[in-house]
Amino acid sequence: MAWTWRFEKSDGTEVEPAVVPEEFTTQGDAESWIGEVWKDLLEGGADQVFLSEDGTRIYGPMSLHADQV
Repeated sequence: MAWTWRFEKSDGTEVEPAVVPEEFTTQGDAESWIGEVWKDLLEGGADQVFLSEDGTRIYGPMSLHADQV
């Protein structure tokens, strides 16, 4: 299983992440990573993220803005 993130502007436009993620083998690893780098992603232009497992969306959009979390 591969867990991956999709990075978007608030209007749903996909953006390249400021910090390039790997493919994660567990949901916990993916969520730990986003918890460590969310500020860098936000500063790099991403407003929200989606988490997917093997191409199936698990949840999102999840805002990276602290006032909306």
